[in-house]
Amino acid sequence: MENNCIRIGMKAPDFSAATTFGPIKLSDYQGKWVVLFSHPGDFTPVCTSEIATFAAMRDDFHELNTELIGLSIDSNNSHLAWVKEIQDNIRFGKYDGQPVDFPIIADIKAEVARKYGMVHPSMSDTKAVRGVFIIDDEGYIRTILYYPQTTGRNFDEIKRVIEALQVT
Repeated sequence: MENNCIRIGMKAPDFSAATTFGPIKLSDYQGKWVVLFSHPGDFTPVCTSEIATFAAMRDDFHELNTELIGLSIDSNNSHLAWVKEIQDNIRFGKYDGQPVDFPIIADIKAEVARKYGMVHPSMSDTKAVRGVFIIDDEGYIRTILYYPQTTGRNFDEIKRVIEALQVT
């Protein structure tokens, strides 16, 4: 990594992390495409709608051999309570209470977030921006998208990018 900067085309840095599904390593996903995404904080309106939208589109991503991994600099207990709140109480758009059946990394020390450049000091030293890393089935970074903390993502665009990358 040049200047500690992630770039398109480089091997995605492996990591081990505690998640809502127990410990994971990125290398566990070899042979699958991965959308690794960060959000600024649990229980916030935009982040909640994004997690619910990813949950609603889970089958769409599975059809593309793609797994989802979320991340924030919050605790696992916070993530678990938040996921329960989403599943029990949130209904909007495509989302109607589907399980949030993908891991969310509890990155309290921001180790993974910093490794992937998800913390932008001009925005915050303690929260991640909305980063999206599309990693191919051989573990290479194919797309990097950053959104400000206040702006939600376009999920159809994320899906479209994966489809385009898989075709080309």
